[in-house]
Amino acid sequence: MRGGRGRKFKSEINVVPYIDVMLVLLIIFMVMPSSNNPSVVNLPNAEKSARPPDDYVQIVLKPDGALSIGVVGKHPQAAESAPDRAALLKKLRVLHADNPEFAVMIAGDKDAKYNDVIQLISEAKKMGISRVGLATE
Repeated sequence: MRGGRGRKFKSEINVVPYIDVMLVLLIIFMVMPSSNNPSVVNLPNAEKSARPPDDYVQIVLKPDGALSIGVVGKHPQAAESAPDRAALLKKLRVLHADNPEFAVMIAGDKDAKYNDVIQLISEAKKMGISRVGLATE
C-alpha cells in the first residue's frame, strides 16, 4: 500500500442513465395514445340510390322505443303503431306475405338505440326479405 491510505468507495448512484431511459419512455407513452384513438369511428358515406323503390314497407323507430309500420309509395297504407317488437314483426310478416316484392325501409331516429335498428334488420332478413335499407336524410 502506497502512502498508507486505504481505498475509498463511492457511495453515489449515477442517475444520468436512468434519466435518459425515463425520458425515452415518457416520449413513447406520449406519442402512442395520439396515434390510436378508439373514440373515432369512420362511418361510410351514404349516397342516394339510382332508382328508389316505388312501394316499400317503412318501419319507424323513435328514440323512446315507439314503433310504427306502414306502406309508402303508389299504394300507401296508413302507418300503424305497434306496442312492442313482437307485434311489429307480426305485422311485418303479414305485409311481406301480401306484398313479397316490397322492400323494407327502416327509419330509425338518430337518437334511437343502434342495437334496436340492427335487431330489426336481422329479423327482416330472417323472414326472407332480401331488400332491407336504412332511411337517411
